[in-house]
Amino acid sequence: MTDQAAERHARQVQAWNGPMGEQWAASEARTERGLAPVLAALMDWAAPSPGMRVVDVGCGAGGTTLALANAVAPQGHVTGLDVSAVILEAARARLAETPNVTLTLADALSWRLEGAPADLLFSRFGVMFFGDPVGAFANLRRSLKPGGRFAFAAWAPLAENPWMDIPYQAALSALPPPAPPPPPSDPFEPGQFAFGNPGRVLRLLHDAGYPAARVRPFDFTMRFPGDDPARTAAGLANMGQTGRLMRDQPEAARAWAAEAITRAITPLVQGEWITLPARVLLFDARS
Repeated sequence: MTDQAAERHARQVQAWNGPMGEQWAASEARTERGLAPVLAALMDWAAPSPGMRVVDVGCGAGGTTLALANAVAPQGHVTGLDVSAVILEAARARLAETPNVTLTLADALSWRLEGAPADLLFSRFGVMFFGDPVGAFANLRRSLKPGGRFAFAAWAPLAENPWMDIPYQAALSALPPPAPPPPPSDPFEPGQFAFGNPGRVLRLLHDAGYPAARVRPFDFTMRFPGDDPARTAAGLANMGQTGRLMRDQPEAARAWAAEAITRAITPLVQGEWITLPARVLLFDARS
């Protein structure tokens, strides 16, 4: 691993065991509801079946792990793997009475599966945060049986996700013009949209030793409560790209941005909901 990749990796581990992990754990119930269509599509794509051994990479608060455990029961087993101690605590509480699950605080870059190899590696939005994606993909492949599959979902680019782009552009419009940004020093910085280029992800998988991989887009609708657009706007202002943009802004700027987001999403209210288009990429790789 290069020094640059090691720095990226360390930043991610620190972030997920700090404010980013705490924020995810606090919003877990809302997140699970919004991402239910993605989980359904990824489960169909991955096709877990009774008796399988599965590894849930970046298992988060355990929603995906529970779905997998039910799919492989009664004799199959799921190992939930996450680098965030704070999020894994929520998963332990959720899955305390699910007998065919093991939860492990570990790093995908160095972790090894004990016992028989896995039939399936699975991840819903856990892989885009790898500081060294080739190293992590290669290490995970060692836990997969010959011919086994790695199925995962990653966000398509920001421009193809109006549910995030609309709030982001609204927030940008409300902030004072910044100084010209410096040229990016690290175009592969891990993050929500780091795997938005499918060609790059397929190359990463190839370089990690997966001989065959494919991708397909999945379009769905993100739904947010429409009864109070200002409250929904406040939530969107703390998510993803917009949240990173707002994190270091003064209170007045945060208020201006929240008002701008409210104005942008209010016309999108349909009945009880604000509906916004979203797109993910579903990947499938063979060992």
